[in-house]
Amino acid sequence: MIDFCVVNVRDILDLYKNDKRLENLATALNAARSPRVHLKGLIGSSDSIIATAAYFHQHANMLFVLPDRDEAAYFQSDLENLLDKEILIFPSSYRKPFEFTQPDPGNVLQRAEVLNELIHSTEFGKLIVTYPEALAERVINRASLEKNTLEISTGNKLNIDFINEFLIEYDFERVDFVYEPGQFSIRGGIVDIFSFSHDLPYRIEFFGDHIESIRTFEIEDQLSKETVKSITIVPNVQSKFLTEHNISLLEYIDGGTSIWFKDVQFTLDILKDGFKKATELWKALPLSDKNQNPEWIDPKFNFTEEKLLADQLKDFSIVEFGKQFFYQATTIINFDIKPQPSFNKDFNLLIHNIKQNESEKITNFIFTDSVKQSERLYSIFDDIDKTVKFTPINLSLREGFVDYEQRIACYTDHQIFDRYYKYKLKKGYTRSQAITLKELRELKSGDYITHIDHGIGKYAGLEKVEVNGKTQEMIRLIYADNDLLYVNINSLNRISKYSGKEGTVPKMNKLGTDTWEKLKKTTKKKVKDIARDLIKLYAVRKAQTGNAFLPDTYLQTELEASFIYEDTPDQEKATADVKKDMESPHPMDRLVCGDVGFGKTEIAVRAAFKAVADSKQVAILVPTTILALQHYKTFTSRLKDFPCNIDYINRFKSSKQIKETLNKLTEGKVDIIIGTHRIVSKDVKFKDLGLLIIDEEQKFGVGVKEKLKQFRANVDTLTLTATPIPRTLHFSLMGARDLSIISTPPPNRQPVVTELHVFNEKLIKEAVEFEIDRQGQVFFIHNRVQDLAQLGGMIKKLVPKARIGIAHGQLDGDELEDVMLKFVNADYDVLVATTIIEAGLDIPNANTILINHAHMFGLSDLHQMRGRVGRSNKKAFCYLLSPPLSTLTPEARKRLSAIEEFSDLGSGFNVAMRDLDIRGSGNLLGAEQSGFIAEIGFEMYHKILDEAIQELKDDEFKDLFKDEKPRPVVSFTQVDTDLEILIPDSYVTNITERYNLYTEISKLENDTELDNFARQLTDRFGPMPKQVSELLNSLKLQWLGKSIGLEKISLKKNSLKGYFVSDQQSPYFESDAFNRVLAFVKDNMRRCNLKEVKSTLRISFEDIRSLDEAIRILEELAGVPA
Repeated sequence: MIDFCVVNVRDILDLYKNDKRLENLATALNAARSPRVHLKGLIGSSDSIIATAAYFHQHANMLFVLPDRDEAAYFQSDLENLLDKEILIFPSSYRKPFEFTQPDPGNVLQRAEVLNELIHSTEFGKLIVTYPEALAERVINRASLEKNTLEISTGNKLNIDFINEFLIEYDFERVDFVYEPGQFSIRGGIVDIFSFSHDLPYRIEFFGDHIESIRTFEIEDQLSKETVKSITIVPNVQSKFLTEHNISLLEYIDGGTSIWFKDVQFTLDILKDGFKKATELWKALPLSDKNQNPEWIDPKFNFTEEKLLADQLKDFSIVEFGKQFFYQATTIINFDIKPQPSFNKDFNLLIHNIKQNESEKITNFIFTDSVKQSERLYSIFDDIDKTVKFTPINLSLREGFVDYEQRIACYTDHQIFDRYYKYKLKKGYTRSQAITLKELRELKSGDYITHIDHGIGKYAGLEKVEVNGKTQEMIRLIYADNDLLYVNINSLNRISKYSGKEGTVPKMNKLGTDTWEKLKKTTKKKVKDIARDLIKLYAVRKAQTGNAFLPDTYLQTELEASFIYEDTPDQEKATADVKKDMESPHPMDRLVCGDVGFGKTEIAVRAAFKAVADSKQVAILVPTTILALQHYKTFTSRLKDFPCNIDYINRFKSSKQIKETLNKLTEGKVDIIIGTHRIVSKDVKFKDLGLLIIDEEQKFGVGVKEKLKQFRANVDTLTLTATPIPRTLHFSLMGARDLSIISTPPPNRQPVVTELHVFNEKLIKEAVEFEIDRQGQVFFIHNRVQDLAQLGGMIKKLVPKARIGIAHGQLDGDELEDVMLKFVNADYDVLVATTIIEAGLDIPNANTILINHAHMFGLSDLHQMRGRVGRSNKKAFCYLLSPPLSTLTPEARKRLSAIEEFSDLGSGFNVAMRDLDIRGSGNLLGAEQSGFIAEIGFEMYHKILDEAIQELKDDEFKDLFKDEKPRPVVSFTQVDTDLEILIPDSYVTNITERYNLYTEISKLENDTELDNFARQLTDRFGPMPKQVSELLNSLKLQWLGKSIGLEKISLKKNSLKGYFVSDQQSPYFESDAFNRVLAFVKDNMRRCNLKEVKSTLRISFEDIRSLDEAIRILEELAGVPA
């Protein structure tokens, strides 16, 4: 490894700071009143470097106006990287430019944050980046803003009631837990407020009337993040105080601000068109709508016209740095800068260019924010030419350049490798997924639950119960015939929410019958058979020796570096796992699963290339002809610069062509062959097959699967699937199947803009026209085959230039593929289809999807269909069309609003979508399993699967898993006490939250987790009352009981009793743990009593005065060193 000679970016900025051109700029800005400076010849990121250097000279406020939101974000991210601090971006409040009826809460919050920052002056100026649409919108005037905010600092004297009144007056809403701007909650001496001035809410802790501390906290887990000294509470300035007295941002900022424009004329044009658009929209709105939404105000008070803006600009210093110039210049400064040359991933060209620069005394810098990329560059240079020198700079810029006056070349890694570079989006406020997911998973009264010993019942809330005069809280369950069952808080992990397929109602069990036990037994037997087969196959493979591939070559490094997205941690891990499997002598059998578009194909490309580089052949098996073609395209484009022959067979090829391909395959002239099940036919002979890649295995018939089994025994196999496999299942199958799960989306993919609308032709026309105008394609989904042609006709009438294809399952297979193929090849602009498109098609050019009758689809279908768009770097749109919301069932309403809120990629969703998980488990374990899962609920099925696999490992396959540590004899110790252990209402008032906390407590497994949990409770609810600390402490009894081997512990009326394993034949009675107990009893005859009660061995201690005493005794018994 070559030593990194790291130059700090500050060194480059200092070069510019002392550059005479910048000194001229500083002089020009200070000399005249309202100067007009032209900076000519700035290219790529040189503009942001010059702007930063100018800021070091002046330290005054600077406002940058870029042509659009995206350019502003790229520019902002350059400034943030160069200055290493947060730069304010001032966005437009609306989802779409000038459509004031659709505000975006995240943007409204960011605008308020900027206005609030501008009031608080600092010694250094502020840098603000904005764009015409945002500049056009007016803002509240300073006086009104200052009058309506509340400053709070630690040590202040303040009354909680006063805060309560202030917040209510300013339309803050009081809730139990704060998760969106404009909410607050008061719990004892803790006040949580989500102000509009910051993207995290604040937690203020009082001691009497004094403020003890102020912290920000995360919405998801409600835990504190960092402490702050003072804060400003800003109400929603957007809706409440917008009046006729609004002013433009230019009137709000200080007069000494210099304004930097990329294109003044363009900005004025946008203001002009936007003002017109907003006025038309205002005129077209019916009066009833305006009355219902008082926050909508007349555009003439809301937006600035271009003439007014041009007038306001007169008094400011203006710097123009684009290609077009508008003003008469008072000073012109020329730069001699050229763009970074394009190398088309040809590293020899790059090396030649770097050397040429050196000979001209130009220093080469390469900007990259990933150490991995600089290492890859080093290893590639190392292989081609060791004498090349460059200086890595550890940050990323949007575009490289060469400055001939400064004699420096600043290149970016993403341009060298042709990767796709995306600005880092500020993680502003987004309504948190976690909250909504929590709502979906929370137990509400009336929900079905499964109890591991008693079966399926209904949850009926928490109930206070007296035990020997002390209060405890129990969980109340109702079973068939209205039988009641009370469950102790300590046994909470015995129950779980029942989740089967969406919309199915389970059958409740009757208490005291053996139906449930029988059902558990049959399920277990079936599960055991499946698991046994899986483990056997696994054992056979581990015993065989196949081909061990050689370690990576530099070509492999080059291939991986040229992937256009950055690898996610999951992807890196999966790649490493696959390579490790390939390099080991056993045949690989790995399953990679990940959501659509999470980069599974890339892993397959890397594995295939690794095999080819080791002169082996690769076969890729896909379920449909179209997929074969798509994979062929992907593989050819990714491997075009590498020595590798790729071919495919499908029904579009003539038999002569297929025969030719097969001959080449036998002779070893084809390295990678892609095809449908045709490639496992008898006449396909390989010269030396080293790797088999199977895409979506569950879609193949039994015949094909049997053939694959023969392959698998000695050829490395990699299987890809998009059906998510629950993580938990992944762990259970550790010893039976190698799995890699990719659950993180590629970084900086743009979220898909998702909107709910009532079916209307104007919207459809606009959406289709917009997409066709940017040379994109559109999906229109409608689930009734008979209406498709009519809908196609309607779209044709609305948008005459659109070419429309129609696809549905009743077309004959070949016809269907022809339509799809035409769409893939861009011969159609719009595809009107049933949900058939969800089967793994990847069309990066289709970026708008309209889903009609969206309320008829399940969450998972909507999520998967939406996953079809937004595959490239274009902004994607998803419109859900449904009847008016008021006519839908609450369930459908919830589903639609959930999918509208989570516009980002990522399977945060799948958590809530058990139907997907169930499908996934069915695929992995065989379809008949879905029936069992529906009968006993998913969680319970899991527990049984876990037990079954554990038993097999302990028993039949002992030798295979001898390195695994033995299981504890007792899986669960039940604890009964008469102590007052509960979370009092006064401490946590919300019942659902109490239940959630009880559930979390039941999952704790050791002291570290316990201390953490106690800290979190104190953080959220204040100091813990005695009952709560006792409750947490009582967990220790359970843990100790488990390690000693007690099935039940009872601590009542000052006596402690422990009941041992009831199975008298258990190997436990010959173990060290039991011998320790016997030794203890022998030494302490007076303190304890060991005897058999109802054929169970019991140990008892009398006169135990406290929980701590009981814990000490059990620690002695367990042999825990004092």
